[in-house]
Amino acid sequence: MYLKKISLFNYKNFSEADFEFVGKINCFVGKNGIGKTNVLDAIYHLSYGKSYFNPQAVQNIKHGQEFFVIDGEFEIKDRNEQIVCSLKKGQKKILKRNGKIYDKFSEHVGFIPLVIISPADRDLIVEGSETRRKFMDSVISQLDSQYLKQLIQYQKVMSQRNALLKYFAVNYVFDNDTLSIYNEQLDNFGKYIFEKRKAFIEQFIPIFNAHHQSITGSQETVQLVYESHLFEKDLLTLLEENINKDRALNFTSVGIHKDDLSFEIDNYPIKKFGSQGQQKSFLIALKLAQFEFLKIQSGLKPILLFDDIFDKLDESRVAKIVEMVNSDTFGQLFISDTHPERTEKIVKSTHQTYKIFNL
Repeated sequence: MYLKKISLFNYKNFSEADFEFVGKINCFVGKNGIGKTNVLDAIYHLSYGKSYFNPQAVQNIKHGQEFFVIDGEFEIKDRNEQIVCSLKKGQKKILKRNGKIYDKFSEHVGFIPLVIISPADRDLIVEGSETRRKFMDSVISQLDSQYLKQLIQYQKVMSQRNALLKYFAVNYVFDNDTLSIYNEQLDNFGKYIFEKRKAFIEQFIPIFNAHHQSITGSQETVQLVYESHLFEKDLLTLLEENINKDRALNFTSVGIHKDDLSFEIDNYPIKKFGSQGQQKSFLIALKLAQFEFLKIQSGLKPILLFDDIFDKLDESRVAKIVEMVNSDTFGQLFISDTHPERTEKIVKSTHQTYKIFNL
């Protein structure tokens, strides 16, 4: 599987641009602010139907323009597949495969497995639990469309339950029978999501640990710990026990939407006790484990995007990545870097086909 070419129209800083790629290593080099990361984000867009860096879809339209179009041609299992993502101001985003519009973006997720490694990944450590839940959900959803459907339904029912709690508060009323209908639905969807997340983490941890040891070669012990209310009690019981709290807060305070992944080093939070180097190694191991997990489960080598990471890595970590490229661990790679000479030196050492785009 690989991306053969991509065309951008009014996407971020590009008015119009066309790129044709090789099946192994493709590099975008140039000064900061020239659009290297924007090309990577456009590729990400074709896989997930959204930006990795900017959740406000309309802000991805070039300033002063009314729409954007990303048009990509892939080769997947010996077939040509055209994926087009477009957005016009004031209208819904459109995602098409071979000319046919998807009814739901969720139908496309997982068709093009893709992993991005970026300095922005530090948000996984420093931001709140929602960022880490999204990481889990993103990996599982690429392999399990049913999981994504259940997750969407859970979020929809939770919004309805929260609206009902607000209605009760505003109107000084309470109807437990109506609330219990939402509780039962949340319990049903939540149970499924919890079991899937639990199974995922059990499979993921050994892969993550192996990559971390390989990258660091150290004796540090790192942990990924899945935290959920549902380890204590079933969701239906938790919702009933916390009803007074929920009525006071006007929202649902317990459930799988509060789950978290704890990142630890030697049993302490890496956010507080890990050095920058330790945090960096942790994140790269996490993303390489995501890559391997998707590869094992899907039978395809995901496309891998390296956004400006050579600026952030020491030579030993770069050497480790080069070793993985040479061992044919990876499929198609896209790399952005500010230093053309460094990039060329690194990719030449891989002895793989490559193409460099000077932006």
